[in-house]
Amino acid sequence: MQSQKIVDVLASEDKEKNLTSSLNNDGQHVQIDSGSALQQFLDHIPISSIAGIKNSPVLELKAGDSIRDAIHVLYEKDIFSAAIFDVSDSDTASVRFSDRYIGLIDFTSMVLWCLEEYDKMKNDTMESHLKVIEEDGFFSILDQVPQIGQTKVSELAKSFLWEPFFPVNMDDTVLHALLLLSKHRLHVLPVIQQPEAGLIIGFVTQNAVVQHLLQSSELEWFDSIADKNLSDFRFEGQESPSCVYGDQSVSDALKLLWQNQTCAVAVVDRMTKKLLGNVRNGDVYNLVKNNDILRNRTILTVEEFIHIETDKRETKPAIKQDRGALLTAASLRLKNSFTPKMDLPVANKENETLKQIMEHATATNSSFSFLVNDREQVTGFLTLRDIILQFAPPCVNSSIHGGGFFELALEQSGCQVKNGTMVRKS
Repeated sequence: MQSQKIVDVLASEDKEKNLTSSLNNDGQHVQIDSGSALQQFLDHIPISSIAGIKNSPVLELKAGDSIRDAIHVLYEKDIFSAAIFDVSDSDTASVRFSDRYIGLIDFTSMVLWCLEEYDKMKNDTMESHLKVIEEDGFFSILDQVPQIGQTKVSELAKSFLWEPFFPVNMDDTVLHALLLLSKHRLHVLPVIQQPEAGLIIGFVTQNAVVQHLLQSSELEWFDSIADKNLSDFRFEGQESPSCVYGDQSVSDALKLLWQNQTCAVAVVDRMTKKLLGNVRNGDVYNLVKNNDILRNRTILTVEEFIHIETDKRETKPAIKQDRGALLTAASLRLKNSFTPKMDLPVANKENETLKQIMEHATATNSSFSFLVNDREQVTGFLTLRDIILQFAPPCVNSSIHGGGFFELALEQSGCQVKNGTMVRKS
């Protein structure tokens, strides 16, 4: 189903003069603060209008599951992340939904943790058998090293590998999703059908939210923000780019992914500093699939690694409007055929606009973009969260304005806030 464009939603609003944002039980207009009025205005853009929610693969893991079993099931089902369930089946009926799930965990984080622990054990012990276990592949490590494979999923909370579990439902608003994704370091929001039932039906991804925002392109209140050059923004908390030289090892790139908890590492030429490619968290899958890469990770150079052919192939959706839904579903798969190859990094020039970054990131199903200068040297790193922050108010209350995006949205739709009340002009 094609997602509804924001401009169409606005056009369908009641155009009665001086329509206030709230009525009491007697049908009388009620004065409310501007923050509440703003929230009510955005309540008519439901999360259900975001593409691809129900296309998302859903999987649950129990907190007591072993790392070995968790990685196995994600690998076999081709799913990138799962919700962590903390209640036994016999207790489910008596526990509130909000207490059943304690977080989200992804395939890459678990694999990187296993490799980090394995390398520590190899360096700290003289037992030679540890050094040959990986010859038979990644799953041999899980099977033959119980200190790693039998570790419980719940124990990884100590390493801060979980994402918080902030569920939304189909009736929540896009503003609600924007606030959650901007205020917390979340990559996805679980979507539930009914809060009481607690059934996860899919996920809202950062990429899907940015796709949805782009539907307002050519509207003044959107373009006044998105058409600005990157130099006009202050990206608070923006990540510095993590880089490795092409002649460094794959193991070096993996350590950077782990230590910096970043989604991608830039691969650059040692002499020219030119961007050659990247190693993303999703590319860790290749070490699980390919035993040769795993056992040679300390001698295989990153430049050699990014040129290795994978299963990626370009898939062109037959129906254009379904592309957003397909991209959303693909981003939650281990075998994501929509992302570029490792030697074709997603990058934008420093002097481009925010909208150009948004369009490039969504078109390539990427959660980031490297910023490069005219010599193609990496100068910055922009994530989708950095972008989403530009469209989310710092705080929704009467003492803080929602920001240029929301003020212009009200103006564009013929609304304004007067004395704490939202009214629509005829």
